[in-house]
Amino acid sequence: MTDPARLAERAGFIRRETVRLIDIAKTGHYSSVFSAAEIIAALYYDVMRLRRGEPDWPERDRLVLSKGHVAVGVYPVLADWDFIPAEVLDGYTRLGNPLGDHPNMRDIPGIDFSSGSLGHGLSVGLGMALAARLRGLTQVRVFVLLGDGELHEGQNWEAAMAAAHFRASGLCAVLDRNHYSLDGDTEDVLALEPLRDKWRSFGWEVTEVDGHDAAAVAKALSAAVAGAATPGPPQIVIADTIKGKGVTFMEESRDWHLGWLAPADRDRVLAELTAGSARPDAQDA
Repeated sequence: MTDPARLAERAGFIRRETVRLIDIAKTGHYSSVFSAAEIIAALYYDVMRLRRGEPDWPERDRLVLSKGHVAVGVYPVLADWDFIPAEVLDGYTRLGNPLGDHPNMRDIPGIDFSSGSLGHGLSVGLGMALAARLRGLTQVRVFVLLGDGELHEGQNWEAAMAAAHFRASGLCAVLDRNHYSLDGDTEDVLALEPLRDKWRSFGWEVTEVDGHDAAAVAKALSAAVAGAATPGPPQIVIADTIKGKGVTFMEESRDWHLGWLAPADRDRVLAELTAGSARPDAQDA
């Protein structure tokens, strides 16, 4: 059963650990992780079928981080699932450490795809979903975390067309719709709207949700893949989010897409995140 308070706490954990790890690396993607924190929490702590300490379990659900620069927010979750040793986090991005700014599936248990160059994840996720069908793994669901900026790339729409054609019901995309890319507002760079109508026209089932209500995200994702064992339309959950959510001066700004907090600013950010997580309505943040 979905526990809204637990999911809100885990989203706060993801944000705070992101600040800690980027402090080690001295550069990283704060605001991109902050917009997706509730999505990551919903996937790992409510929706995906996983086994603790068994990152290679064949019947696990897969997650493709097409938005690969949120990996710093996923690594602490992998440690929490006992997929990687917790102490590995303390050497994030240091020489000889497997954890980099973008995820490497060859070096990191629990990472299903090595991503970095944006726009390829949906194609890879479709391949995984079809492979699971061919292998008779009918319970396997494949989730693809997309950033809205990468939807400017045409390969996504080729994959969307193919997924509908092959009735890849085991494929579920979740779009972090924070309205910003590195170049600015997505609608100014190259307008994406109307996204709901576009995905529907490609043959997908579409659900829209408040991306910072982790329980609502979990409910939408679970409903989207409820019939995944039978061929049917692929699913997308469009999560409306705020880039930099949880830190006042980062919200709706492209300036913190990549950066580093000086110690005094780091402490101020951690204090704001901790205070936000402690609010009685934090599960609705």
